[in-house]
Amino acid sequence: MGSTHSNWEQQPAPPVPPAFQSPEELQEESRKIRRLQMVVSMVTQTIAQDATLSVEMASEMVADTRRLALGMFPDKELAFNLIFWPRLQRLMRERYRMQ
Repeated sequence: MGSTHSNWEQQPAPPVPPAFQSPEELQEESRKIRRLQMVVSMVTQTIAQDATLSVEMASEMVADTRRLALGMFPDKELAFNLIFWPRLQRLMRERYRMQ
């Protein structure tokens, strides 16, 4: 009854090797991340500063930004929702007095 493990006791999971990316893949991913950051920055600045921009046009810009992000990073919807979506929602609420 010492330190032997029963079959039903949870065993530690084997380590998962990190995903390997070539230097070219890492460079391409970094380029896409910078591009997305630039697009989000331009969209937020335009919505915040353009007094003639309608709520419909601003909403379309936000939707287009989301489509672009998911097109560039199809498996990263959760990351977009956590990183960029709150910022865009807050901007729309503040700019257009939305609830």
